[in-house]
Amino acid sequence: MTGWSEARNILAVRLDTLGDVLMTTPALRALKGGSPGRRLTLLTSPPGAAVARLVPEIDEVLVYGAPWLKATPPRTSSVPDLEMIHLLREQQFDAAVIFTVYSQNPLPSAMLCSLADIPLRLAHCRENPYQLLTDWVRETEPEGGIRHEVQRQLDLVAAVGARTPDERLSLSFSPGAAARVAERLAGLALTRPWVVIHPGATAASRRYPPESFAQAARQLAGQGLTLLFTGSGGEAELIADIRRMAGGVGHSLAGELDLEELSALIARAPLLISNNTGPAHMAAALGTPVVDLYALTNPQHTPWQVPSRVLSHDVPCRWCYRSVCPEGHHLCLRGVPPEEVVAAALDLLEPAPLECVP
Repeated sequence: MTGWSEARNILAVRLDTLGDVLMTTPALRALKGGSPGRRLTLLTSPPGAAVARLVPEIDEVLVYGAPWLKATPPRTSSVPDLEMIHLLREQQFDAAVIFTVYSQNPLPSAMLCSLADIPLRLAHCRENPYQLLTDWVRETEPEGGIRHEVQRQLDLVAAVGARTPDERLSLSFSPGAAARVAERLAGLALTRPWVVIHPGATAASRRYPPESFAQAARQLAGQGLTLLFTGSGGEAELIADIRRMAGGVGHSLAGELDLEELSALIARAPLLISNNTGPAHMAAALGTPVVDLYALTNPQHTPWQVPSRVLSHDVPCRWCYRSVCPEGHHLCLRGVPPEEVVAAALDLLEPAPLECVP
């Protein structure tokens, strides 16, 4: 095996979370289809692994808590890292592609792959990687402009000849998950058009205020819509507070759906209203229109190739790249009136008939 066109067993490294993995799927499709019979393995974080198992282009998922990423708890032993090097070496990969955002350094992952004796290694890199990468694309962001995250990764794999005519995000779910969701919806006896609202987000800087969600929910219910609130079990209290402030409208599914079932629900929904978090990218992958309450923390993660309305309030501190608002005012989201959310939702719902669940 001398080059990328002969590579049959490829490792993709994306040590980030759910949305990042989904935004990498068009590039993964390009890699998988670049040569007949290719096998594609994804090395990812524990949160990324949950959604990676629902991506049909991925043949195997390896989970790794990389110590150079902020979400990984501190550890005092190198044993997990040595074990991962050994596991990767056993897999006898022909090539590795390291996917990062521009603020991440790819060289720790490149060293991991080099120590695992993977002969071809590709990544964006700001500095000369010398022997750690066999193929590198010079990092030009942010100085040379910022691309959408999907386009960034498509451009990376194109550097070694991997392209795809289908640049949509990829996500699937089983018939069993679809059946369980249909049964749950039937149990709610929905008789009116409905939408899904996902009010949570991991980063505090990306959360639309609960009282604003409540005002939007009350107005949407007044327009004749039934609302389904989704979230983790830990977000049940948040959803209960929103529903209480909105006069008890809607139904809470907090903690009731696993990720595959949430995918099936979003795929069936006429519309998702969400913060800029994982479910917004799930909606894009599943073709569901989305109202994206988009905190101005970074510009690269808007919904990809799906009908959408991206709502924010412009602020001088835009593109802070922070998980907690550094100014403390959250104005890029607090400045979005609930009436604007309602108008965006009705605008996206208007072109197509609204689905009622029998």
